[in-house]
Amino acid sequence: MGCSKNLVDSEVLMGQLASNQIDFQFEKDKSANVVVINTCGFIKDAKQESIDTILHYVDRKKKGDIEEVFVMGCLSERYKKDIQKEIPDVDQYFGVNNMKQIVERLGGKYRKSLLGQRNISTPSHYAYLKIAEGCDRRCSFCAIPIIRGKHVSRPTDDIVTEAKALIARGVKEIILISQDLAYYGLDSHKRKELAHLIDRLATLPGLGWLRLHYLYPDSFPGELIEVMGKHDNICNYIDMPVQHISDRILTSMRRGHRKKETYKILESIKRKIPDAALRTTLIVGYPGETDEEFDELLGFVRKMQFDRLGVFTYSAEEDTTAFILEDNVPENVKNERFERLMEAQQDISNLLNREKVGKEFKVLIDRVEGDYYVGRTEYDSPEVDNEVLILSENGMLKIGEFYLVKISKATDFDLFGTVSRF
Repeated sequence: MGCSKNLVDSEVLMGQLASNQIDFQFEKDKSANVVVINTCGFIKDAKQESIDTILHYVDRKKKGDIEEVFVMGCLSERYKKDIQKEIPDVDQYFGVNNMKQIVERLGGKYRKSLLGQRNISTPSHYAYLKIAEGCDRRCSFCAIPIIRGKHVSRPTDDIVTEAKALIARGVKEIILISQDLAYYGLDSHKRKELAHLIDRLATLPGLGWLRLHYLYPDSFPGELIEVMGKHDNICNYIDMPVQHISDRILTSMRRGHRKKETYKILESIKRKIPDAALRTTLIVGYPGETDEEFDELLGFVRKMQFDRLGVFTYSAEEDTTAFILEDNVPENVKNERFERLMEAQQDISNLLNREKVGKEFKVLIDRVEGDYYVGRTEYDSPEVDNEVLILSENGMLKIGEFYLVKISKATDFDLFGTVSRF
């Protein structure tokens, strides 16, 4: 459950189980005798979903459908004592750094040597690659450092080795993830090493696309722009969580950047990489957010014309510095502001998509759905961004392959096209 970093942890666990000849299946399997739930503990809705899932499988255990239920991940790390007390029928709870203990509890032997030998749960042509754990930031609303600890960069050679293993297995697109990619190397090399890492990865034979998640405004490495321009297989896609634009709220959020600096870095990226798709996330309803501050945020979205946008309503999280602030924006106001931002983005997305009609783009085919092949351009990350739909009668396309597609029609969040070159 939860983010792509959790997904990678689950894939690592499955790789360990496979090495021990332990049968398993990702997601739901009615014939399983043991269920392992990898939970999310980030915000209120995600925590509730995790709890509901635990209760569902505990109920199935009581009915005799399964024998044991194990819980791991962020919720278990953050609230272990509380949920042990509230849901005692779980056989064992594990935190985020207990992989060895989980494997052994499931009857296997943990092997440190299995570097990169994960069981990929995504479609076989793309995979996430985690380059660091934890976070040194102390954003007032975020519990990730509390759950995951300080930022720890993985050794560069280990990352390259894992990337090579993924490519050898047929992965065409590697999506680099950590809480803040730009921090990579600061702990181990005392300097930012992301550009050097990207430069090495982009030269690996057989890598179609290299995508970056996430880069914060106040630590964006300028040399990365040069590296992106050097390699055609680095997606012109920058995911930069801004969260807000009001100086007062940014200061309270402890973001490390203010309105002026935010505009400066975003406009610099647009100027130096005019072809880049910019994605951001925003929070509405932060404690004390006034109508004027929200209008400032709405104006920012309309001015910057982000290619992709995600919006969250503020969730008060225990032990964060913002938790002591009065959560004084009513839920109905939060939801109204959420809707207004998304309506503005819908108009922006429609406008930007219509500009693509008649143009050709390289598209990676993800799946078949109904009468359409469904794929993505380099400007779209899986599951969260726009998609390209191609009528299946346009020819026999292969999942996980690249095609040149001419766009014939655009809607708010989807493009339609035909293959112009096989």
